[in-house]
Amino acid sequence: MNQMFAPKPKLRTLWFVSLQQVHKTQSHRRDSLSRSTIEVLKSVRNNVEKNEGQQGEKNMEELQTQGSHSSPQGCGRVGCRTRPVSRVCRCIKHCVKGKVVITQNQGQSGPGKSASVQLYSSTKVDPSTGEGKLSRRAYLRHGKSKKKDSVKTTVYKMKLWVEADFGTPGALLIANRHKHKFFLESVTVEIPNQHIHFDCSSWVYPVDKTKSERLFFSNTSYLPDQTPPALVELRKSELVSLRGDGTGERKEWDRIYDYDFYNDLGHPDKGWQHARPILGGSRWHPYPCRGRTGRPSSNADPLAESRGESMKLDIYVPSDEQFSPAKLSAFLSNSIEATVHFLASEAKALLRDDSSDFRSFDDLRELFSGKRSQAVEEKVAEKLKKLVPYDLFKEVTNRSKEDTTKFPLPQIIAENDIAWMDDMEFARQMLAGINPTRIQCLQEFPPKGKHSVSTIKASDIENNLDGLSLIQVVITSSEAMEQWRIFILDHHDYLMPFVSRINANGVCAYASRTLLFLRSNATLKPLVIELSLPGFSRRTTSSRVFLPASQGTGAALWQFAKAHVTANDSAHHQLVSHWLHTHAVVEPFIIASRRQLSVMHPIHRLLHPHFKDTMHINALARNLLINAGGILEQTLFTGEISMELSSELYKEWRFNEQALPADLLKRRLALQNPAHPSGVELLFPDYPYGADGLEIWQAIKTWVTDFCTVFYKDDDSVRYDMEIQAWWSEIRNIGHGDKAHEQWWFNMTTISELVETLTTLIWIASALHASVNYGQHAYAGYPPNRPVQCQRFIPRERTPLFAEFLRDPDKFYVDMLPGRFQMTLGIALTEVLSRHTSDEVYLGCRPLNWTDNKEVKQKFKKFNDALQEIEKKIVQRNRNPELKNRCGPAKLPYKFLYPGTSNNRARGGLGAEGIPNSISL
Repeated sequence: MNQMFAPKPKLRTLWFVSLQQVHKTQSHRRDSLSRSTIEVLKSVRNNVEKNEGQQGEKNMEELQTQGSHSSPQGCGRVGCRTRPVSRVCRCIKHCVKGKVVITQNQGQSGPGKSASVQLYSSTKVDPSTGEGKLSRRAYLRHGKSKKKDSVKTTVYKMKLWVEADFGTPGALLIANRHKHKFFLESVTVEIPNQHIHFDCSSWVYPVDKTKSERLFFSNTSYLPDQTPPALVELRKSELVSLRGDGTGERKEWDRIYDYDFYNDLGHPDKGWQHARPILGGSRWHPYPCRGRTGRPSSNADPLAESRGESMKLDIYVPSDEQFSPAKLSAFLSNSIEATVHFLASEAKALLRDDSSDFRSFDDLRELFSGKRSQAVEEKVAEKLKKLVPYDLFKEVTNRSKEDTTKFPLPQIIAENDIAWMDDMEFARQMLAGINPTRIQCLQEFPPKGKHSVSTIKASDIENNLDGLSLIQVVITSSEAMEQWRIFILDHHDYLMPFVSRINANGVCAYASRTLLFLRSNATLKPLVIELSLPGFSRRTTSSRVFLPASQGTGAALWQFAKAHVTANDSAHHQLVSHWLHTHAVVEPFIIASRRQLSVMHPIHRLLHPHFKDTMHINALARNLLINAGGILEQTLFTGEISMELSSELYKEWRFNEQALPADLLKRRLALQNPAHPSGVELLFPDYPYGADGLEIWQAIKTWVTDFCTVFYKDDDSVRYDMEIQAWWSEIRNIGHGDKAHEQWWFNMTTISELVETLTTLIWIASALHASVNYGQHAYAGYPPNRPVQCQRFIPRERTPLFAEFLRDPDKFYVDMLPGRFQMTLGIALTEVLSRHTSDEVYLGCRPLNWTDNKEVKQKFKKFNDALQEIEKKIVQRNRNPELKNRCGPAKLPYKFLYPGTSNNRARGGLGAEGIPNSISL
C-alpha cells in the first residue's frame, strides 16, 4: 500500500481476514459474488488506509514534539524496532508543507485529490536510481477558489512526510489523474527556515494522455557543471525528452520542441490558387524556422503540410507555450469585441446596399461614433465565416445581437480630425509612429537602386531647403557628418520586382522613395515623392515625381502621393518590422532555449519571461493572419505575395544589426560616441523612438551584464558552458539555418558576446515589439492616415480619370482607399493587436519569488529603478514644447516605449501604457 505509515495491528488484522474471505469466495463461487460486495470491501480498505494515515501523522507529530530520536519505545510506527536512546531512528520523518496554485476555466472541476505531488531531493542521491531521493506522494486538499472573469484560481494545501536525511527539495513530480488538464501556476514548499518556490506556469495534462508525470525544478539556478549530483540525471533526461525524434504528428498534450519550415501557409489541396511557396530551406526563399507540428503532408504537394478543411484555434504548440486561462480568456474577448465592431459596420452598410465603398470622410467617421442594434446580415456573416474559426464565429454572431457598439475612436483623429493631412505629421510618424525603423539618412544624391537611378533632380528640392544649397546638406566627408540633413524613406528596390504581380490582382501599387529635410527645429519636412512602376522593357522603370503643395490641384495630387507612400509603409510595417523582425526571428531562439538550456540554467531563467506566449500567438498567426487567404492577404496591397516579400527582406536581416545602437549607426541616425553609455549619440535628439529606445536599451544591457557576472566569472566559463554552446550552435545552424554561412554571427566565446546577444534578444522581444505593435489602432485605425492599399493610380492630366478627380478630389481620395470590407476588417485587426491583455507582465517586473538568488534580486531591483527613472524622463520629454516630434500636430504623445514598470497591476485595453516582457500579441 502506498501509505506513509502502516496500519494499527487490529485494523490490519481485520483487513487481512476480510481479504482472505474474499479470495476464498472468489475461488469457489466467483460467478455468484456480487460486484457491490467487492465495492463495499474496497471502501472498507480505503477508510482503513485513511484512518491509519491520519493516526500515523498524529503519532509522528507527537513524537517530534517529545524528541525525534530519544524514545525508548521507538518512533511509534508499527514494525520499527529501534530501541536504544543512542540510535537514530531512520523511520523518523519531517513534515513538509506546501501550497499549490492552479487556474482553470470556469465550469471545470478542480483536480483535488486526483493530483499528487512528489519531491526530489537536490542534496541526497538515491543510489538505486542515481537521482535525488524521491518522497512519497501527497495529494492536493483543502482547495480554496476565487473567480475573476471566466477564470477560477484555486490554492491547495499539501503535506508530505520525508525522511530526516531527505535534504533540500530541488524538483517535483506532479501527476494529474483528473479528467481535465489544469494550469499549474506555482508550488511553494516550506522546510525549516526556508521557502522553496517552483514557478511552473504550464499546463499539466492527464497522465492517461501524457503517459508520464510532469517534472518541475525549483527556482534555484545552476550552470551545467555546478548542478548538484542529485539533479544531474534529471536535468539531462528532461532536456532529452523535450527534443523528441522529429517524427510523428504532435498531440495537444505533447511537450516536444522541433523545427520545421514555413510549409503550412498554403492550402494546395483546395486548388493551385491557394498554394504558397515554402519559406525556409532554400536560397530563393530563406526564412527562420518555426515550431514543428508534424501534420500530414498535403495530397497536392508532398512538401507542404496539410491544413484541414476548417480553421481551428487549437493548432499544436507545446504545453509550456500555450496561453494561460487568463490570457486565452482576454485574447478571445478582445478578438470577439473587435469582430463585433466589424460586423456592426458591415451590417449597417448592407442596409444601405452600398457595402463596397465609403462615400465620404464623414461616412468613414461614422465607424467610430454612436451605437446601433441591427442584427448581423447573412451576407456579412458568410464573408467572415471564411476568415475565422467556427467557434469564434459562433461567439461573435451571438455577441453581435446583444451589443453592437462601434469601433473606438483612433487617437490620430481624437484631438484634430484633419491633422493627419499635415506634412509635418506625415513626416513625424516616420520618427514616432508605428514604423520608426525604416527611415535613414541619404548617403548619396540622387538615390541609386540596384538596377536604376532615381529620377529626382536637384532642381526638385533645392528651393525647399530653408535657404541652404544641396551641397551643404548632402556631405559625405566624415568631418562633416553633423551636417547630414536629407533623409529617405525607401520602399523602392525591394518592391520593384513584385509590383507587376501585385497589380495583376486589381490593386494599384507603386514602389516609392520619399526624401525629407531636417529643419533647424529638428522636425522633418517632406521634399519630394517618387512613385515608380516597371517599364516596358526588363529592368527599366517608369517614374513620376511629386512635390509638396498647399493648395489647388497640386495639393490634392501631393496628398494622393502620400497615401501611396503610407500604403507601402503599412505593408512593410506589418510584414517586416512587426512580423519578421520580432515574431518570426525570435521563435527559433525559443525552440533552441527549450531544447538546449535546462530550466535550471540561469540564462533560461533570464529569458523565460521574454518568450511568454510567443509560439502560441505565432501559431495562431499562421492559421489566421499570414496564411493563404488570411487577413493580411485580404487587407494589404501585397496580397498573395505578402509572405514571399517578407522572405525577400529576410535576406537582408543580420542579428548583430538588431541591437538598437547598431541599427541607428547603420541608418546613420546616430554617431559613435564612447562617452555615451550606449556608445552612440543620436544625430538629433528629437527622435522619440531613438531617444527613448537608447535609454531602454542601456537599462536592459546593464541588467543583463549584472546578471551574467553573477554566474560567469570569466570568458572560459562561457566557452565551456556546454548548454550555452549547444544553444548557440542550434540557433545558427538550424533555427536560422538559412543564415548559417554568414560571417557576422558572434562566436559566443566571451561574456561580452553573451551579454550583447541576450540584450539584443530581450530588446527585440520587449521594447522593439512594443514600439511597432501597440500603436496600430492609434495610427492605422483611421484608414486615410495609413491606408493598407490603394484602388486607383494617381491620375494623369488630360485623361478621363483626371477629369473625375477634378470634379471632387475628396471623393476621389476616398474611392482610392480599399473597399469597405477590407477597410473595416483592417480596423478590427488593429484593435485586437493594440489591446494589452490584463495578465501582461511589463519590463522590469516579475513574480516575487522568480529566483532565490539574493544578489540577482538586488540587481533586478536596480533594473526596475532604472526603468522607473526612464518613465519620468519620457513624461518630461512629452511635456517639452521644444521637442516638436513628441506629439506633433495630432497631439499624440509618444508613449510606445514607456516601460510601465511603476504601475504593474493588472490592466489592459486600448491605450494601456507599458512594454510587455514578450511578444504576446
